Amino acid sequence: MSGQEHENIKSLLESVPAGFLVDSAWLERHGIGRRSAYGYVKRGWLERVHRGVFRRPAPHTTKANTLDWKTCLLSMQHIMGYDVHVGGTTALSQQGYDHYLRLGSNAPVWVYGGAIPNWLAKLPLNAPIETRNSSLFADASLGLTKDDTDAKDTLPWDWKLKMSAPERAVMEAMDELPDHESFHNLEMVFESLTTLRPRKLSALLHSCKKIKVKRLFFVFADRHDHPWRKRLDLEEFNLGSGDRALVKGGRIHPRYRIMVPEEFVTTEASDGA
Repeated sequence: MSGQEHENIKSLLESVPAGFLVDSAWLERHGIGRRSAYGYVKRGWLERVHRGVFRRPAPHTTKANTLDWKTCLLSMQHIMGYDVHVGGTTALSQQGYDHYLRLGSNAPVWVYGGAIPNWLAKLPLNAPIETRNSSLFADASLGLTKDDTDAKDTLPWDWKLKMSAPERAVMEAMDELPDHESFHNLEMVFESLTTLRPRKLSALLHSCKKIKVKRLFFVFADRHDHPWRKRLDLEEFNLGSGDRALVKGGRIHPRYRIMVPEEFVTTEASDGA
């Protein structure tokens, strides 16, 4: 390789912000094969963090044993170009609802996408990763936060995580009931969702492909009766037919015909529903 080619490669790698990640697929798109990549590791231009995943060394730091999950996701979204987003309770937490959520120090980060690379779940991140595909909604891009910043024209600390807006995030979280999320957790956060946008909710409910999620959404919405609930006409949405079993030892909700924890039914009855 000529000296000029070396300079071009060094310049390309220096365009990656210190501490951020690239993978073999990104390197290969820029003409850097695996053998060359490991040569750049020896030169100190890259650090190997996992097979096929590299970090641009940050000055004055020792080699990290753990990586920050946000830096990883920002690298995937803004540098490598993966179509992934943060959703569920992680997105709610990132948008200010974390004091309503019972998130332990080991709370998972929920990542959604159509083609999530296998290496993501294997990286030494500072939080466990749970991955899901984007099949919950017919329109996979509906209800995601918009980021108009261009990674080429902005500094990394201005980059924003692409994530689900609260209207979508709460439905993604409901899809995890009862095995991976708790009714109590969502009960706490739903209480704080006073400013959801009814038009956005309506579009998401129409696009949602799971009867379970739509029924559960209305179970919670009726319990909390926020002002936006009056703007949603139940007749507009397909809630399917027949009972749905969900919680062992629960009870069938009298209106939405889905099995939920008993307290979700007894309060309904005491309210005269």
